[in-house]
Amino acid sequence: MDKKLLAQLTEALNAEKAKLQNEINKIAHGGVNGAVATDFPNHGDSEDENAAEVAEFSDNLSLESELEDGLKDIKSALKAIEGGTYGKCKYCKNTIDVQRLLARPTSTSCIACKKTLTQEV
Repeated sequence: MDKKLLAQLTEALNAEKAKLQNEINKIAHGGVNGAVATDFPNHGDSEDENAAEVAEFSDNLSLESELEDGLKDIKSALKAIEGGTYGKCKYCKNTIDVQRLLARPTSTSCIACKKTLTQEV
């Protein structure tokens, strides 16, 4: 893969990593062994406020999970770049199309394998 393109993708991945980490920090705090724990909001003591707190906490748990999954994908892509395996399909080992990587830098599969996995063939 072209070094200029690889640098562009690395920059995009690092920017997205910072963005996701910032979003996680808005709803959670550092926990044990580097894990994060979703913060429980405190809107007050009335029944309505307690219900709103539970609803918001539930939403934040789901959001945190999605953000952490995205962060994990980014870290894996950055590790693959360091290891020299970035841009190779993990199923067929063929090169992933550059346009796919530009659109989704965390892609680990080529379009053909992804379609097979999602039964779009």
